[in-house]
Amino acid sequence: MARSNRKLIPESHQVLHQWKYEIAAEFGLPVSSSGGVLGSADTEFAGELGTGGTTTGYSSYWGHLTSRENGSVGGEITKRLIAHAQRNLVE
Repeated sequence: MARSNRKLIPESHQVLHQWKYEIAAEFGLPVSSSGGVLGSADTEFAGELGTGGTTTGYSSYWGHLTSRENGSVGGEITKRLIAHAQRNLVE
């Protein structure tokens, strides 16, 4: 059976992408998006945490991180999505 990677809500891609880099910065992981608006946000968050940012030479490549580090980012995204859904169901 063919597997589809079609997004149910295409507009969510940008938010999830932003969350990914915000969470990585919160966890102190050495990644950053490549420039643009997100790049400046990464620098802001990383600067607050003292972990660097786009100006320190980090790339958007995540392959140097361990599976545990990458999984922790994905797990935190899942927690935030569930919390967001629960808040919206209550309202």
